[in-house]
Amino acid sequence: MVARAVMLDMAAHYGVEVVKEGTAFNRAEIEAVAKKQGVEIQQGDIVIFHTGWLSLIEKDPKRFGSVEPGLGREGARYLVSKGVVAVGADTWAVEAIPFEPGAGVFEVHQILLPMSGTYILENINTAELAKDKAYEFMFILGQNKYQGSVQSMINPVGIR
Repeated sequence: MVARAVMLDMAAHYGVEVVKEGTAFNRAEIEAVAKKQGVEIQQGDIVIFHTGWLSLIEKDPKRFGSVEPGLGREGARYLVSKGVVAVGADTWAVEAIPFEPGAGVFEVHQILLPMSGTYILENINTAELAKDKAYEFMFILGQNKYQGSVQSMINPVGIR
């Protein structure tokens, strides 16, 4: 996968190192951060969220693996309407957990994957991108080594 990527620094938006679990990013938040960073989400883009969450993986693994901030249902529908190719984050599920009130179990996954064919990229180390304020770059994701698998550890590359 090779495409233009936009990284939205949600931690900077909220003025925190780590965005609080359950915080859902919907259209208003996505548009506000994109405007603040001077980027426009376009058809064919990959949108990546920096929340600071991956920094908890060793410090607080129980918290890291049980809850997280992330994309909300309305935000997922908005990104699908923009024609993005993939959505990723420095979280293990990309979507807000606990789920938004009234949401089904992993409903954001359902909106992105089976309903629209939008790929999901999880556990991306976004810390250096955020540190460098790399809000727009070329994203390269190599081929999975395992034939027939649907999930694997692959190291993407970002080039500015």
